[in-house]
Amino acid sequence: MKKLLIAGSLLLGLALIIPTKINAQGCCPKTGTTSCHKTGQTTTQTKCVTGMAKDSLKVMGKCGMCKTRIENAAKSVKGVTDAQWNDSKNMLVYYTNSPVKKEAVSEAVIKVGHDTELGKASDAVYNQLPGCCRYRQ
Repeated sequence: MKKLLIAGSLLLGLALIIPTKINAQGCCPKTGTTSCHKTGQTTTQTKCVTGMAKDSLKVMGKCGMCKTRIENAAKSVKGVTDAQWNDSKNMLVYYTNSPVKKEAVSEAVIKVGHDTELGKASDAVYNQLPGCCRYRQ
């Protein structure tokens, strides 16, 4: 009886751990998504796609308009399949299905007026951003 109770406890413990285990890509095999994260007032989940590579880039910005502009610029780079910018961390996370140089993503974002960890947008382009998007002091 004691052995049966121990075996049952072990199985229950494994049943609780295994479904929530996150794989190397940050994907939960049970839900097929990464953990939820809050963006402003909305909660989003990122769908996980096997065979995708994930990278990140520090990008400066301030608001929802910045988010849209930054994400669209990143997704305009050939091979980038998805991009998400977190305004509280000024971090762009992007997913690719083919080799993409971080410099190419940075260049696309810089061209739309946002500074990155790899370069600075020209003053002419930056000054065309709406007032709510101007992050430079």
